[in-house]
Amino acid sequence: MSLARLGVVTDISQNSQNSQSADRQEIPLQPASFDIWDKKYRLKNKNGDSVDGSVDETFRRVAKALSEVESLDKRKLWEDKFAWALRHGAIPAGRITSNAGALAHKPATSTINCTVSGIIIDSMDGILGKVHEAGLTLKAGCGIGYEFSTLRPRGAYVSGAGAYTSGPLSFMDIYDKMCFTVSSAGGRRGAQMGTFDVSHPDVKEFVKSKREDGRLRQFNLSLLITDEFIKAVELDTDWQLVFPISRQEAPELDLSDSSKIVWREWPHREGYVSRDDGLVACRVYSKVKARGLWDMIMSSTYDFAEPGFILIDRVNEMNNNWWCENIRATNPCGEQPLPPYGSCLLGSVNLTKYVRNAFTERAEFDWDQYREVVRIFTRMLDNVVEINGLPLPQQRGEIIRKRRHGMGFLGLGSSLTMLRMPYGSPESLEFTEAVSREMAVAGWESALSLAEEKGPAPIMEEQFSVTGEMLRKRPEMVSDGFKVGDLVPGRILHARYSRYMQRLSSVAPELVQKLADTGARFTHHSSIAPTGTISLSIGNNASNGIEPSFAHHYSRNIIREGKKSKEKVEVFSYELLAYRALINAKAMPFSERADEKLPGYFVSADDISPKAHVDIQAASQKWVDSSISKTANVPTDFPFEDFKDIYLYAHKQGLKGCTTFRFNPAAFQGVLVKEQDLANTTYKFELEDGSMVEARGNEEIEYDGEMHTAANLFDALKEGYYGKF
Repeated sequence: MSLARLGVVTDISQNSQNSQSADRQEIPLQPASFDIWDKKYRLKNKNGDSVDGSVDETFRRVAKALSEVESLDKRKLWEDKFAWALRHGAIPAGRITSNAGALAHKPATSTINCTVSGIIIDSMDGILGKVHEAGLTLKAGCGIGYEFSTLRPRGAYVSGAGAYTSGPLSFMDIYDKMCFTVSSAGGRRGAQMGTFDVSHPDVKEFVKSKREDGRLRQFNLSLLITDEFIKAVELDTDWQLVFPISRQEAPELDLSDSSKIVWREWPHREGYVSRDDGLVACRVYSKVKARGLWDMIMSSTYDFAEPGFILIDRVNEMNNNWWCENIRATNPCGEQPLPPYGSCLLGSVNLTKYVRNAFTERAEFDWDQYREVVRIFTRMLDNVVEINGLPLPQQRGEIIRKRRHGMGFLGLGSSLTMLRMPYGSPESLEFTEAVSREMAVAGWESALSLAEEKGPAPIMEEQFSVTGEMLRKRPEMVSDGFKVGDLVPGRILHARYSRYMQRLSSVAPELVQKLADTGARFTHHSSIAPTGTISLSIGNNASNGIEPSFAHHYSRNIIREGKKSKEKVEVFSYELLAYRALINAKAMPFSERADEKLPGYFVSADDISPKAHVDIQAASQKWVDSSISKTANVPTDFPFEDFKDIYLYAHKQGLKGCTTFRFNPAAFQGVLVKEQDLANTTYKFELEDGSMVEARGNEEIEYDGEMHTAANLFDALKEGYYGKF
């Protein structure tokens, strides 16, 4: 099917809000989806009684709360428009859906999903102060990311204490325990990201840290991978492990000795030796073979799915706020690289809502309605800034100054199936790029109109002094006549010199020029989140984010309040539900019966090559100004040498990060599980009374007065969370 037929160039319909699509049938929520909405997003009072009577009442609550930010004379108009958008595919992230309009019932919660900690300064006050701030952030329901490679390596001398430091990993354990305690008390699992520089002397310890049962389980872990390291891997050269030199150490060292001193980017310069171009002097602790370190990283990722892979140089090069931010960490799922105390609101557009005549030769995508929802949703998300509920003044200051958005989409895999396009095929790549580009253009058009109506983000009107570091990063500014000490407004640095906005100007040059003249309402508009529970609940198990469907009939492990291990819940993919409702009520995956078989375009995660996963992500990343949370599923028997190439290919394709998942039941039990994998895996473990259990992963076991699957009981006991939810 060509994209011309899908109508990529169709003009925006003025009547799209009034159109009714007779060729689109609503699919009722499956029981698992209703259950998750009821448990996570349905507003209830302190007695557990429902305030939201239905999903539509949840929509009305959110629409009303976000419209109250508008001037009094416009509130009813925008409440109705917001409700329309919510019914037609706009899905705010979980914190907004749960907490907007819920002030009377839970006043201390936030509408913001994503935050990053302030810089963890290398001192006891710095480390423990950030633990306190993180606890308050997690208590408010936000996820949080931190960089831990700002801390001295294990064995370094601490002059004030007259002792040697235990290193960053030991302090990460403190954050891990704090997160588990706070999230257990609050009834919602805490989410944390820990990032670490690939040149830190303790990098090997970081890579191996999760091999210890139960350690750092409240963290996702990612390495900050630089272009320099990738080059060293490709050339098979040495790699220097380094840490900054304090001003107190400097007199003892020859800073011109390149065998002992290198100059690197660093999150802050306070107390360290630095140059006018922003680089910091670092001591070389040791050298390792780059390819040997690479193989260790890949081996851990192959066996344990961590650490993830953040291409930090590309993140900063493509950052819209390139002149005033040095990003070193992301939110827990990686789609939002953020500066210290940075935060970002999230929302996703459900692409399945715009597929017409699904599964037929006349299948098409309603671009008119899609663009209209994006425009209205952009205003909705912008209003969230005013009711952010963030607990720290530094966080509130950041989001008000920059008004970062993170709009993405969900249901891409489901929609491709409904359009009869195999995920990863050339036409699917073209569609993915188009749907990302159209979201970007519509979103930045709204950034301009909102700025004209309400004013641009405050940072756009600030004056910035040109520095040597800015000219090093953007040499074209020299050609344009800028010199050190000149003053330039943020709107110019944003619209004219951001690499992303330069790309946007290739398709919307007049829009970008107007943004340079006026300033945008926000500095960032898009990111693609994993959307796990909102896809499963409100999306009726449409595929997560940019992913294909994990499978079309499988089990999901969910945390159930009061249950001592995770509970296995049966779910169907949205596209299977739709196919059964619209085409063939008997259809089931893997059926051998002719009248029950699914068409060949029904693919799932394991059917797709790792290269195709990367290609889809690259097609979208071109038009996404933040980042994308994506996991490339690889089969258990996928060759290790081929696996390593995935990450180098991701770098070549222009990604900002990459994560893979390979089923490895000995290491961990995933959230999404296929019955076939469980049936083919035997678990052996010892219970507290000394008895031994050997059972297939999908077998039910009665233990401690409850029924558990063998796989979930094994995981809960091994990881130490049994009975602690």
